[in-house]
Amino acid sequence: MGIFDRLSTLVRSNLNDLISSAENPEKMLNQLILDMRSQLAKAKQQVAAAIADEKKLQAQAEQEKKQAEDWEKRAMLAVQEGRDDLAKQALLRHSEHMEGAVQLDETWRRHAAETEALKNSLRMLNDKIEEAKRKKNILIARQRRAEAQKRIHETMGSISDKSAFETFERMAERIEQNERKALAAAELSEELSGDSLAKQFEQLEYKADADTQLLALKQKMGLLGAGKGEQPKQLGTGKTADVHDAEVVEDEDEGPPAKKG
Repeated sequence: MGIFDRLSTLVRSNLNDLISSAENPEKMLNQLILDMRSQLAKAKQQVAAAIADEKKLQAQAEQEKKQAEDWEKRAMLAVQEGRDDLAKQALLRHSEHMEGAVQLDETWRRHAAETEALKNSLRMLNDKIEEAKRKKNILIARQRRAEAQKRIHETMGSISDKSAFETFERMAERIEQNERKALAAAELSEELSGDSLAKQFEQLEYKADADTQLLALKQKMGLLGAGKGEQPKQLGTGKTADVHDAEVVEDEDEGPPAKKG
């Protein structure tokens, strides 16, 4: 299993654990990004080690190739000096180093290709993590909006609950009933205290005073003729007009007054 397969498996495992036990999506997403970045850092270290191995293989292949060239030069020198025996041994060394150089070069090239693939995968993983960070911010914003909407609906639900308002109305009705009882008690206390007969005469006197004020107002406004004002009623037998007529008759019987000489 490659390093990126292990990384993917670990990320999926962490993600599944977080999702199954998630109570706070924002916290879960932040933790997931932290885990991904931590694994990315480890992957970078492993890719760096692979690059170092690739460079080491390249250097070993070049070294083998250089040694093969050196032994070839020695074989040529031996031939020039008439030492064919040394030239054969030098050519054997040349062949060994050339074979090693070829093998190392093939290994290096395969490793270089794998290393380049690792680097590409690392870049893609880094891009995905950056994209995940951007998505995380969007998801967190959506989560916060969902929580705000939930709180609004809960608040609206509590407001639409009639139990509190019904309790309030019952308390208001009870208070009004207590107020009515208090007024009734005050009226009863007033009825039972003092002279009720005197109070009735006080009410009559107040009404008579009001009639007098109304008559004065009509006179002031000219609604009543001068000297034609209504006379207040007097206690008696109701024969005032007859007495007045009798007085007039008596004056006529006496005759005109005597002239003084």
